[in-house]
Amino acid sequence: MPGLDEHPAIGNGSVRTGADASASVPAGPAARRTSFRRPADRIAVAVIVVVAALGVVLVGTNSDIGATISETGPDQLPPLPMPTALPAAPREAWRAASSATPVPVAAGSTVVTGDGGEVLGRDPLTGQVRWRYARDLPLCTVSSAWSQAIAVYQQTETLLPEDDPNRADVCSEVTSLQANSGERARQRNGDAQVGTQLVSDGVHVTATGRRLLNTWRSDLVLTMEYGTVPTLVQPDKQPRTDCTFGSVAVTTGRIGVLERCPIDPGDRLTVYEPTNDDSDEPSVDFSSVVGGRSARVVALGDELAAAVREGPTRLVVFNNDGNQVAEYPLDLPATDLAGDPPGLVVPTSKGDGLIYWFTGSRTIALSSTDLRPLWTVEDTLGPGTVFAGHLLVPVADGLAALDPATGARVAGIPVNRDGYLGPVLMSTIGPVLLEQRGPTLVALR
Repeated sequence: MPGLDEHPAIGNGSVRTGADASASVPAGPAARRTSFRRPADRIAVAVIVVVAALGVVLVGTNSDIGATISETGPDQLPPLPMPTALPAAPREAWRAASSATPVPVAAGSTVVTGDGGEVLGRDPLTGQVRWRYARDLPLCTVSSAWSQAIAVYQQTETLLPEDDPNRADVCSEVTSLQANSGERARQRNGDAQVGTQLVSDGVHVTATGRRLLNTWRSDLVLTMEYGTVPTLVQPDKQPRTDCTFGSVAVTTGRIGVLERCPIDPGDRLTVYEPTNDDSDEPSVDFSSVVGGRSARVVALGDELAAAVREGPTRLVVFNNDGNQVAEYPLDLPATDLAGDPPGLVVPTSKGDGLIYWFTGSRTIALSSTDLRPLWTVEDTLGPGTVFAGHLLVPVADGLAALDPATGARVAGIPVNRDGYLGPVLMSTIGPVLLEQRGPTLVALR
């Protein structure tokens, strides 16, 4: 098994640019008329060559291209077999440092890891590196969408005003990479903050942040900004610019954000659309005060939005007019709602008509139709993932295989995590189970 810092032979090798050129010079008198015979001519030519070479060096060392390593792999990869049965006792197939992936990233036929300034595409079965993309900048986060890996790098340049407290440490370089080959597809600039996480509805990707949310479509064209927008062309297009954000959730065509505004008596839930004719002016479906100061937006449906709040703890559901249409009491420890979730995203996963929500101590299944809680399993470490028709939920001694519809425990699957008891975010790719354990990604088979 390769070590964390080893990179086995990679696909097609480094990308190179350049061309061989040939030119024909006419013979005879015409050629002699264009030759340089005087010493001054030779000196002039030498100066031109030196200046041109210096220019190439300066461009190479100061441009993004000069600070980028791109080693690509094959674009066509064989499909992975799908699992047909639960694993009896899965073992660790490989592991890798991946501090930039808050959840496992699987795209195409590739597992993507990110650490330091390096994004690696790996064979899911072996962990062998297929491609590498590296910058001389620290990674902010890595995710996937549109069968691509999306990498966000930290830059010092920003469009935020000089007096903005979030001006420093901006995650502004957004790059999309083809999942199988690692070839760079597009690169754009944004204004996310350190700590951002990318959330995708399948059509758009949104970068979370305390003061500003950026949303892009598949060509990385910015389709919407929400919050404290830098360099607004026209004022008063944003509904509120003095609020901070506590959590974000998305579904196709809708973005929900939990806002904390000075003039409100409690937290505010706003749902808006990822596109509009003017990307500075959000098209808001509704905005309603939820109450309290420890609320979190949990999930969105086609026409509903659910948030959890304290006093007493309950899940409240709003319709698209901003009216509360349901309320469900919850038995959660106070620590589950302490502070905001990492990356401002409540951990969830999806199954057939269900949303699995990890509160911090238990997993709750919600109906994706009306966002109603259906069942709860206590003492879990994450929301789990669907595998071979079952929901596999991480627990202290391994995995609990559950009936997705009822939450009934079907089997217990031992997994040795070497004493790790923190949150475990999971995904699958073919027959491989992926566990994000803090800054480390582990593949199980």
